[in-house]
Amino acid sequence: MKEFTWISKPYPRVDAEAKVTGRVRYADDLVLPGMLFCKLLRSHLPHARIRRIDTTRARSLPGVLAVLTGKDLPAHKFGILPTSQDQEALCVEKVRYVGDPVAAVAAIDEWTAEQAVRLIEVEYDPLPSYMTIEDALFKEGEPIHAQGNVHKEVSLEFGDVATGFEEADYIREDIFLYHGSAHLPLEEHAAVASYEPGDLLTVWSSTQVPHYLHRTLSKVLDLPMSRIRVIATPVGGGFGGKSDIFNHEIVVAALAMITGRPVKCTLTREEVFYTLRRHPTLMWVRTGVREDGTITAMHFRAILEGGAYGSYGVATTYYVGALQPITYKIPNYRFEGMRVFTNAPPGGPKRGHGTPQPRFALECHLDKIAEDLGMDPVELRRRNLVAPHTKTVNWLRITSCGLAECLKKVVEASRFHEKHRRLPRGRGVGLAVSGYLSGAGLPIYWNDLPHSQVHLQVDRSGSVTLSCGAIDIGQGSNSVLVYTVCEILGVSPEDVRLIVADTAITPIDLGSYSSRVTFMAGNAALQAAQRMRDLIAAAVAEKLGVPAESLIFQGRQVKVGGGEDRALSWREACEVAEARYGLLSATGTYTPPRLAGPYKGSGVGPSPAYSYSACVAEVQVDEETGVVSVEKIWIAHDIGRALNPLLVLGQVEGSVYMGLGEALMEDLSVRQGVIRVPSMLEYKSPTVKEMPEVEAFLIETVDPEGPFGAKECGQGPLLPVPPAIANAIYDAVRVRIDEVPITPEKVLKALERRRKGEEGRFGPGGFPAIRFKEPIRVAPPSPSSAGRVEPRP
Repeated sequence: MKEFTWISKPYPRVDAEAKVTGRVRYADDLVLPGMLFCKLLRSHLPHARIRRIDTTRARSLPGVLAVLTGKDLPAHKFGILPTSQDQEALCVEKVRYVGDPVAAVAAIDEWTAEQAVRLIEVEYDPLPSYMTIEDALFKEGEPIHAQGNVHKEVSLEFGDVATGFEEADYIREDIFLYHGSAHLPLEEHAAVASYEPGDLLTVWSSTQVPHYLHRTLSKVLDLPMSRIRVIATPVGGGFGGKSDIFNHEIVVAALAMITGRPVKCTLTREEVFYTLRRHPTLMWVRTGVREDGTITAMHFRAILEGGAYGSYGVATTYYVGALQPITYKIPNYRFEGMRVFTNAPPGGPKRGHGTPQPRFALECHLDKIAEDLGMDPVELRRRNLVAPHTKTVNWLRITSCGLAECLKKVVEASRFHEKHRRLPRGRGVGLAVSGYLSGAGLPIYWNDLPHSQVHLQVDRSGSVTLSCGAIDIGQGSNSVLVYTVCEILGVSPEDVRLIVADTAITPIDLGSYSSRVTFMAGNAALQAAQRMRDLIAAAVAEKLGVPAESLIFQGRQVKVGGGEDRALSWREACEVAEARYGLLSATGTYTPPRLAGPYKGSGVGPSPAYSYSACVAEVQVDEETGVVSVEKIWIAHDIGRALNPLLVLGQVEGSVYMGLGEALMEDLSVRQGVIRVPSMLEYKSPTVKEMPEVEAFLIETVDPEGPFGAKECGQGPLLPVPPAIANAIYDAVRVRIDEVPITPEKVLKALERRRKGEEGRFGPGGFPAIRFKEPIRVAPPSPSSAGRVEPRP
């Protein structure tokens, strides 16, 4: 029997009945010989001290092989960000939200594990709960974390905002609220762990970030990374909800080490609702403009309701303020942001990470300014659009930018000017634009290492093996990697064997988040394929007595260009190269250029390229019921270059679908710590009945940094959809709904207020009277610092 020093009372180990190799389709499909099943006991209180945990009855239940509490594990906290190491695999002293896990059971089947969980006795001392932003800021009592209830505060000023407002002819300010929502993946979170002979821990998980899970398991379990293997199984829906590290992933690993048998945990649908959510965000925005609509200054404030733990929250707080200047020229800009802890499920990244909330506020705010000035909302935006190959006031580098073309395309296709303010009452059109990252410019933990790596191997049969640590979460990144290699080597997809997301046999990729995989892993695959091509070309050129640069790789052949009728088949070319060089192997890596600005906090926001979108929504509003029906969406997306147009259109339409849900119905409300509707039966999301016709346009600007000129498409198109719908509702019935989701009840209340002669609006009434710290003042970049970015070779 082997004992682990971090187990206070070791259990006897049982040798696994079979060594596990190979890949599976989904983590929840994996069944291993001798496998045990794990269930977690979760807190029913939002905030309490743990007085006592008694597992005696659970341990004695037949079929139970192990029971864990937090005291049985190493005292190492974890978190996805180095600055937010505040979670425990199992809570030791205190629970911070309904659903916080306090104990775990491994048993011979799920039914026995559930029985055992019910037999665990926990005594709590309840503490004051903080359920709202106001509670977190002003309510007295023991804070959620020792540092207090304010997790992060940001205050930045670029240029001279006061002077900018003095130069304005008109100033307007508004307040907006964006409620939290669920990721709603069809596949629940699941993980399987096996501790094999030779002390190798293998974890299969439905995760978007196998590399970061690998690091966290090593830290929490006191096990070298070299003895841990993480395999990311194909993800049945992620949207950011599986890009964090979760308790069950660590717990199954610990239980497998203790019992010596494979252990599996699949969360229930209710548990999935409690894992992570989009941050509810309260926003205040003040903008000054000249008579012609040109922006002179903007002041943006936001408070994020962050839930119980840090997650990506520090980065989210910065993202809420960072990307406003990538669409509009804002010469003077001040951002003040704050994230507070509450006794609710953690807020984390969801499609668009931290940017749909401010984009909703900004686009609705600008529509109001256009109305006040008597301006066309299209023209107001057009006059302020950023230009390609420039730098924003907050030092973000813009490369290609097709936003003006996107705007023109949707305005013309929708006949916006023929419809705006001219349709019959109850029908209207609205407009919004947006921009988003093509991958974050910096890794989660700061280092100088590549963000993505690819390994290529070619054998004498012509078979190509492509290895990369990236995981396909439905966005088609596997296909993109294969197409990239095929394009350079002139082979067909069936010639390429792809191995992905296995830390034991694939090179590192940081994960599928921030729309980074096509851009970063694609660039790494491009480099590896070019190096392999150069290697084979040199050998074939020597064989044929021609210059290497004259060779053409196409149609499974290596041909001599210039009209000569000489060629080798792909297989013959590979044989020639292997005879000349031996094993044919090449690697490719990608590290973004250093783009951070000269101030603290500039690490969030930079990206090697930004995508752009413009959207027009046409709606019909029933004034008797308040029901909003979206009739059609026109959306144009600056993709750089579409490597697979069909996949790109699928991503764009998926973003529209998710934006529609957040605009009109999705609301993950937490009442006294309990989610109001933690099931797919009751949580409202669009069905085919609510999904409108979508007319999408792909605008190709061929970005100099992207692989073959490509940019992101998986998240950016969501951003303009909610504000376009909100602006269309105003065009239809002349009421403003300044918070999402825009439910029938809110529409009816706004209409009733308008009928009474009051302001026809529904939204937050105020912003908390808090004093932000003095801002870090940053001088804008000089115009000469933003030269043209030349295309990569």
